[in-house]
Amino acid sequence: MITVDVWLFLLVFCSIAIGWWLGHRAGIKTGTGSADATFHPEYYKGLNYLLSDRPDGELDSFISSLEVNTETLETHISIGNLMRRKGEVERAIRIHQNLLARPSLPREHLHRAHLELARDFISAGLLDRAERLLEDLLVEAPELQAIARRHLLEIYQDEKEWEKAIAAAKQLRPKKSLLKAKPPEDKSIVVTMAHYCCELAEISIAAKDFTTARSHLKHALNCDPQCVRASLLMAKIEHTTKHYDKAIKALRKVRNQDISLVTETLPLLKSTYHEMGDDQGFFDYLADCLKVYPSSAIMLALVEDLQSRQDDEAAASFLGTELKRRPSLRGLAKLVELHMSYSSDPAKGNLGLLQMLIKQLMLSKAQYQCQHCGFSGKHMHWLCPGCKEWGQIKPIRGAEGD
Repeated sequence: MITVDVWLFLLVFCSIAIGWWLGHRAGIKTGTGSADATFHPEYYKGLNYLLSDRPDGELDSFISSLEVNTETLETHISIGNLMRRKGEVERAIRIHQNLLARPSLPREHLHRAHLELARDFISAGLLDRAERLLEDLLVEAPELQAIARRHLLEIYQDEKEWEKAIAAAKQLRPKKSLLKAKPPEDKSIVVTMAHYCCELAEISIAAKDFTTARSHLKHALNCDPQCVRASLLMAKIEHTTKHYDKAIKALRKVRNQDISLVTETLPLLKSTYHEMGDDQGFFDYLADCLKVYPSSAIMLALVEDLQSRQDDEAAASFLGTELKRRPSLRGLAKLVELHMSYSSDPAKGNLGLLQMLIKQLMLSKAQYQCQHCGFSGKHMHWLCPGCKEWGQIKPIRGAEGD
């Protein structure tokens, strides 16, 4: 298998070769070049340092040895981008700043270098400098406005400037007439906007400003009617303000938004039904959900409800029947726990050992996974830590998951 370093070497080598050929060809056309034209020795020395990961003190000699013009621009851009992808952001910044120091380049080429430098600053964490560059591009380079706005959106998100992020997202939002005609990925921006509104709602909830929080959540659902997070937060507000019927309505809405996330409603749903004195209503709703969407979490919630309202044997009988239909490690661990409660002492020891082994196995298993990049973990995240996409993490299905 060809290693990443070999691919990087080939990419740089091809970029330099193309740049040399273009420059050489231009020299022949203008009568200033010849078949035996050569570069300054510092060119080869700098190239050697660049490819061999030696100290970057010689990079300046490489930059100065390769003339900057419209035909070698792509070579400079490619090398700078390569340095950024390798994590050598300072080198990338120097290469792209060198391009901006050449006012003789056409404006569209300067704008391209401008954009790449902003990307360098984002990679380096210099968000304020990147933001200024991107705001300049919005004014000076109409052809790059969409790209600049997406990078600004990334910056506002990292800085948690949610109002600015919503304003930027509105500029990128597709028209309603296009949402039905184009693939689902075109909806990503409205999904993102909904989560920005939820972030603002979380801030208002923390400040106990429920009126403002409700307003943000209504905006979120206007952006994306399938936003489960908005329904969960709305239910949290209604439960806190003792509007239990409205809380249940918001929680039951999740089933139609994304049934795989009904599991996220269970703790608050149980508490709310209990406050209303309707424990049977909680059981009936979950039993109905389980028919439509077999889930370990829903099954275990039903088991715990039976255990509290009847006894361990009734819960174990129900759980055993369900496990025959759909095996689950979590269900098996609960079944062992229930049997231990009414088993003899010798059997309890063996069951305890089995329970410990099952729990050890479960500890190594992720419970959630991003549908976009595959990131997995034990906790729910609305923003994927891996790919930074909103609303893509779901419970893992199967015997080892939900």
